[in-house]
Amino acid sequence: MKKNIFIFIVILSLLIPVFSQDRASLGNRIVVEKDETKDNVLSFGGSVLIEGEVRESVVVFGGNVEIKGEVGDAVVGIGSEVKIYPSAKIKGDVVVLGGRLERDVGSIIEGDVVHFGNIQGLSNIFNQFFRGAFSLSFAPIVMIFKLLNIFIWFILAIILVAIFPNQISFASSQIEKKFWPIAGIGILGILIFAGLVLLSVILSIFLIGIPILFLLILAGFIVQFFGRVVLFYFFGEKFLQAFNWKPGSQIVIVIVGVAIVSLIRFIPVIGLLFALCLSILGWGVVLKTRFGTR
Repeated sequence: MKKNIFIFIVILSLLIPVFSQDRASLGNRIVVEKDETKDNVLSFGGSVLIEGEVRESVVVFGGNVEIKGEVGDAVVGIGSEVKIYPSAKIKGDVVVLGGRLERDVGSIIEGDVVHFGNIQGLSNIFNQFFRGAFSLSFAPIVMIFKLLNIFIWFILAIILVAIFPNQISFASSQIEKKFWPIAGIGILGILIFAGLVLLSVILSIFLIGIPILFLLILAGFIVQFFGRVVLFYFFGEKFLQAFNWKPGSQIVIVIVGVAIVSLIRFIPVIGLLFALCLSILGWGVVLKTRFGTR
């Protein structure tokens, strides 16, 4: 699981600058000058300075972010220090998890501001919880892995919806309109995928199937990942609509969706059946809409 997630993040960081003319960096400083325009900015462990324009999103892990110019969609900082200057204009949301947010008077944020403080405080709460729980049984071991899985999905869902907001929203809108065709395509897609994997395993005896098997596993993971985030968005949006709340924030919607899906999956037996339905619908909506592009 961890290896697959790492592979996806690396591939994502490589594909963004190629297809979208964005800036991606591992540990280096990124500067978007005043007269410069980029589509997206993605940084792992580096610092980011935006003086010009970013049409879509700025997503940063660690390091620090300084916004002096304009961002067309979201600013997301995971464990980052985010500074928003008076000249900044952010048309979407600002989400800071496990970091520090400083906003000057005069700055414009048209979307929502979601800020969870220092992650060390959260880790202390979890440590106290598990320290007491371990004295009772070994069940918290399973709980730890479940919470870690939720946290990973939580982070990756935010990244995906920040980078591909239109595709996620469009794919989600098709689930209710074309539920049964999507479900049918999902079942058919999973069966065909399983058959291809089995065939490649057989061919692996002759070595030719090994690279095919690797590509199939990678493709299957990407389809499953994208489809799951679409479903997070779908459930989050329906939940908020039920309470007549229109946040106007795709990141908030997907955060609510992760919480709802995670809670349902904690239910014994029902959670397993629910996960199976999620896989079927996830495959179906990705194949039907071609990753939200059609």
